Amino acid sequence: MQLPGREDRLAEPAFTRMPSLVEALVEALDPYLQEKPYAFFGHSMGAFVSFELARSLRQQRHAHAGPVQVFVSAQRAPHLPDPEPPVHALPDNEFIEELRHLNGTPTEILQNAEVLELTLPLLRADFAICETYHYVPGEPLLCPIFACGGIDDEEIDKEKISAWREQTRGSFTLRMFPGDHFFLHSSQAELLQALSHQFQLLLRYAPQRYS
Repeated sequence: MQLPGREDRLAEPAFTRMPSLVEALVEALDPYLQEKPYAFFGHSMGAFVSFELARSLRQQRHAHAGPVQVFVSAQRAPHLPDPEPPVHALPDNEFIEELRHLNGTPTEILQNAEVLELTLPLLRADFAICETYHYVPGEPLLCPIFACGGIDDEEIDKEKISAWREQTRGSFTLRMFPGDHFFLHSSQAELLQALSHQFQLLLRYAPQRYS
C-alpha cells in the first residue's frame, strides 16, 4: 500500500494519526477484498497498521472473510507500552540524530539538505502515528499471526515480539532473523522464504478456503 506522502503521492499530506489512516485504508481496499483471500504484512509502523486494519474490517462485519494471516515485523505487541519518549516533535537536529541511531535512513539522505527538507515531514508523520497510537483492548484476531524481528534490533527484542501471541486465537509463529530493525533488507531472501513457506501451510491445511 502506497500511502500519501510517498513516491508519486509526495504532494499529498501524510497521515499522522492511526484512526484516520485505517479508515482511509478500509475504504480504499474494500473493493479488492471481496473475492480473493488476502493477508497483511506490516513492518515497524506497518505492523500496527496491519493489525488495526484487520480489527477494523472485523468490527464492520464485512461480508467477506478477514485476512487469512497477519504478518507483523519489527514491532512490539500493541498492548505493550512504548518505553521510549516521543521523538516526532523534536527539533530537526535531534530528530535526525534519532534517525541515525535507528540506522534505517540512508546516509546519503541525512547528508543532503534538499532531500531532507522533503523527507523529514514524512518521517515525522510516521513517528507521530506510532507514538500517538492508543491500543484499545478487544477480542483477539481469529486468523494466525506470524511475527518476526531482527536478532540485533536494539529497540524491539524477541520478548516484545513474542507478546503478539496474545492477539490471536489462531496459530502463532515467531521467527527472528539476522540483522537489526531493518533486517527485511539484509535478510530479504530468508524472510521471503519463510513467508512462502507460511502460505504453503495455509494452502495445505485449508485448501477449500483458498482455492
